[in-house]
Amino acid sequence: MPIRLNLLAEAQAAEEARRRDPVKRAVWVAALVIVAILGWSSSLQLKAMLIHSDVSRLEAQINSHASQYSFILDNQNKAADINRKLTALRQLSANRLLNGTLLNAMQQTTLDEVQLLRLRVEQTYVAFAGTKSRTNDNKVLIPGKPPTATEKTLLTLEGSDAAPNPGDGLNRYKDALANNAYFKQVLVKTNGISLKSLAPPQISTLTGKRSVLFTLECRYPEITR
Repeated sequence: MPIRLNLLAEAQAAEEARRRDPVKRAVWVAALVIVAILGWSSSLQLKAMLIHSDVSRLEAQINSHASQYSFILDNQNKAADINRKLTALRQLSANRLLNGTLLNAMQQTTLDEVQLLRLRVEQTYVAFAGTKSRTNDNKVLIPGKPPTATEKTLLTLEGSDAAPNPGDGLNRYKDALANNAYFKQVLVKTNGISLKSLAPPQISTLTGKRSVLFTLECRYPEITR
């Protein structure tokens, strides 16, 4: 029987031993792990870049909306201020003193012995500055107050009483004013008509009769708008 000799057996055994070397296997495993980690890290970095891009886009949208919101809020505040002023003007127009109505009431309260010499209407306004809304130290919003104005109206009547007993006509004239429907409605309820001055009796240069000069004040309620 022929004998076969494998001259490469020793080299093959050495190669097989080298292939089965655990250190080499560990190196390959470590290389594979490093490659996997690098791939995973790259994917994470790509995701982070994409997320950062989305965040930047969303921040730009938020800033755009915030700018639009501020613009809209500013316009709303301006519109509210204009509406408030228009409302105040309408109230002022609706509640203003109508001189025509006043003169009509004066025509309904005439007396033969009383002559009205002068009529004067004084209207004064006292303005009060408003306050802006603010936030206190506890972060609580304190609403502001709009500016207001207080209207004061005073009607002054100067006349002459030529009654046989000077002064009697003045009292009747004062009662006529107090009982007039217009003055009952518009004047203050307490001391709405008061005697400011009464001169001593004297002979009138116009009529030649003995008369007294008087001044009456008619007070309207103060109105704050």
